Amino acid sequence: MNRYITYLFIIFLVLSCLSCQLNEKTSQTEEFAVPVIDSLEQELPQPEKETPKKLEPEDISIIKELKYDKYTLEDIYPYKDTTRNFQWDKIKERLALLENIQQESPLQWGILQNYKNRNGEAPLVKKYKRDAYRRIADTLGVERYQSIPLYMLNDTLVPERYGQDGELARILDDGERFMKVIPIFTGDEWYVPRKYIKLIPDTVVFDKAIMVDRKNQNITTLEQAGHGQWTVRSMNPATTGRHLPPYAQETPLGIFVLQEKKSKMIFLKDGSQETGGFAPYASRFSDGGYIHGVPTNVPQKSLIEYSPSLGTTPRSHMCVRNATSHAKFIYDWAPVNGTIVFVLE
Repeated sequence: MNRYITYLFIIFLVLSCLSCQLNEKTSQTEEFAVPVIDSLEQELPQPEKETPKKLEPEDISIIKELKYDKYTLEDIYPYKDTTRNFQWDKIKERLALLENIQQESPLQWGILQNYKNRNGEAPLVKKYKRDAYRRIADTLGVERYQSIPLYMLNDTLVPERYGQDGELARILDDGERFMKVIPIFTGDEWYVPRKYIKLIPDTVVFDKAIMVDRKNQNITTLEQAGHGQWTVRSMNPATTGRHLPPYAQETPLGIFVLQEKKSKMIFLKDGSQETGGFAPYASRFSDGGYIHGVPTNVPQKSLIEYSPSLGTTPRSHMCVRNATSHAKFIYDWAPVNGTIVFVLE
């Protein structure tokens, strides 16, 4: 009996030892398994975020799906004893530029602003000229009134030249007194006093563009459909500003942001404070330059839909005159601070 009990005790000890060894091995396996897996995960290559390639003008695809189809012009159309056209090559260049600059970093955008000198008259630049009407401009012809001073990076005492109200600018550095910016049309890096810049939320995507052609007196609106893909929404005659100082000026060339809208833009008679009438569905992009419908002169009050002078020769004071229903289409379609206006020659 005692021998039997001894055998049982020996068997119990053996089983206990085996159990301990198994638990120890299991514990070691669990202890080392996790670090091995973590190490493998760390060594696995992480997928890189794909950056779209830089677009060339020939990469831009344009199709036509009009949302506004009145007074639509063909790609090439007759004018007097010659023809006019939509400059699709130049339009593609601007669209490629617009997409490319939105792929770069930093992505903080701003608008140069000084409408009616609301942010203060710009200081005199180093070299300027004064015309017969005592109006001051820099040597490149940008007038002081309603403009923004651009300072060189090594001189913030006297501005070098003027930037245009409404210009789209990339913000490079946000300083206490000055911002370092690149105006997309003007180019180069400049310091601009903070009060002359309105920041645009970084959530804004510029996927709507308006092309104003001073040479051919036409206008087209486009909407982005995908990377390198744009859709034409309208193709219409327009009338731009003429050079007739001191009141009438050319529509400025440049890359602007649509800044504000007025259902009726009241204008004054030249040289007086008397109301001259109103322009309907006005969308302002630079200085006093609006895209608007056919003006209604006092004492008339009703809207005028179309004028035979549209698409002929420059007649406006700076604005871009359209058929009134087309101006309303732009007014409804184009968001403020989110639409780019290109004025090309």
